Amino acid sequence: MKRNGRLSVAVLGAGLIGIDLAAKVARSRALDCRLVVARAADTPGLRQARAMGLPTATDGIGSLLAADEPFDVVFDATNAMAHAEHAAVLAPFGTTLIDLTPSQVGHMVVPTVNGAEAVGHRDINMVSCGGQASIPLLHAITRRHRVDHVEVVTTAASRSVGRGTRLNLDEYVETTQNAVRDFTGVKDVKAILNISPARPPATFRVAMSMVGQDLTPESVRAAAEEAAGRVRSYAAGFEVTACVAEGERAFVAVEVAAGGDRIPRYGGNLDLINSAALQVSEVIADAAGPSPADAPPPEPGHPTLAVPTGGTETS
Repeated sequence: MKRNGRLSVAVLGAGLIGIDLAAKVARSRALDCRLVVARAADTPGLRQARAMGLPTATDGIGSLLAADEPFDVVFDATNAMAHAEHAAVLAPFGTTLIDLTPSQVGHMVVPTVNGAEAVGHRDINMVSCGGQASIPLLHAITRRHRVDHVEVVTTAASRSVGRGTRLNLDEYVETTQNAVRDFTGVKDVKAILNISPARPPATFRVAMSMVGQDLTPESVRAAAEEAAGRVRSYAAGFEVTACVAEGERAFVAVEVAAGGDRIPRYGGNLDLINSAALQVSEVIADAAGPSPADAPPPEPGHPTLAVPTGGTETS
């Protein structure tokens, strides 16, 4: 239920992704961050959350169940193995679960491609950072050209890849491949993840190689730049850095620089998936409409209708 015009939010997981996400939620016009949850009280993430003035808890999913009332939105920033359990536990409460793990349990959403579909689902999967970087461009290019093969190579700095991602490397690759297939219709897809130990840390980069028909530099670049412009509406550091096409082959690369908050500039992988998740949650909040507190007062002589106090319907 909306309170004071905003949806109540909990962030499950206090690692690199969770704390940056909590900082973004705390600034949102549509969301109210009411809890950041981890499993241990002394984690650096919880210390940062407390420093931001956010409520914290240390009993994992149990902390959400112990809350006085269900949360409208829960961001799951834990790991793919745990997400299915979290989804099952929270389902009876009507909570919208936004999954930042590569679990493939929920409905996959990329904001600029099918963001409106988030309103109709209670478990939303944000694919992966590589998926959020590549799918907008690949979707646009495959709408204009026949493409028979796609290879997506993601390179992320070691310092920007947390424990949860390292536990889910196989799931990351599989989820990215399946999402590219689903969003583009291309059956022959390969995804690769490189974790770079370079110093200074490498900026997050995604390279896309395509084999198809009649791939011209003008058409491929126009599609890529148009798609990148839409992504920049919520991730300002998203840039096309290379675009080459001729006949049957095309190559497009993007780099994503983080915009600040709790992560360094090279951590564009974290900034991008979190910004996409925030964008999706604000679409859900807008679809929920104004809260009772925001409604205009009734005109004189008209009865005031009672507003139910139960439930957490947001769509």
